Amino acid sequence: MADHTSGTTAGCEPEPSDSLKTFGAVLKALREAAGLTQEEFAPRVRYSAAYVAKIEQGKRFPPETLPGRAGDVLGPVAGKVLAAAAKSLRRKAGLASWFLQWAGIEEEAITLYAYECRGIPGLLQPEGYIRAVFERNLPPLTDTQVERQTSARLERQTLLVEHPNTAFSFVIEQSLLERQLGGPPVTRELIDHLLAIGRRTNVEIQIMPLRQEDHAGFEGEMYLAESPDNKWFGYTEGHRSSALITTSSDVSVLLQRYGKLRSQALDCRATVSLLEQMRGAL
Repeated sequence: MADHTSGTTAGCEPEPSDSLKTFGAVLKALREAAGLTQEEFAPRVRYSAAYVAKIEQGKRFPPETLPGRAGDVLGPVAGKVLAAAAKSLRRKAGLASWFLQWAGIEEEAITLYAYECRGIPGLLQPEGYIRAVFERNLPPLTDTQVERQTSARLERQTLLVEHPNTAFSFVIEQSLLERQLGGPPVTRELIDHLLAIGRRTNVEIQIMPLRQEDHAGFEGEMYLAESPDNKWFGYTEGHRSSALITTSSDVSVLLQRYGKLRSQALDCRATVSLLEQMRGAL
């Protein structure tokens, strides 16, 4: 892949690889041969039309259940072709492909948790903050890359609006706001954005105060998602590395830690009060 950084916080969303584009083209050809539109095919395989479109465009890693579900709709031969293609993709799993798998899980999630100590979660970043992040990326990005990555991140944020029945919870370190990445104007826009998003009934934002002696997040950021069939997944990132966590015992550990973090952070009302205070001080 051309870009090996991810799109959860400070990184860039990976460029579609040739192998993912090929898989998507095969899926599209099989679907069209069956005389089905994306809108007709999607509910039959129990995914959204938007998710199917991104898989066909090579922008999302195909979920493990896709070949089987597609085989039920398109026929057993089509299912076997897609299963073989998907197996080849998984042998090449790296940072970008892990993120693309996570992005697919994120789009279908009925519950999404995020704890961040590195940067504001990508789903909560206003445009000014996004640009400030990408303009400070190393290696440097071209203007074209900044524009493309900014658009991609803003597109991902439609999840908050398009999934009103998904419960979103975010725990964010106060230090990320105190840092004032991009300067006071960017931080003012960021705080206003957080206050606005926090008014949504499906979104909870909590700030972890600077002083918290019993802090449970010392091992770093974490993301958790519950699928429509009530299976939980975890996702973590580091410098040019990432991990999609699927083992139930490991995910259980992250859920325990996230539950403790929520109890240690300011509640939603206290968070609003702190954000308004910080906004007034800028």
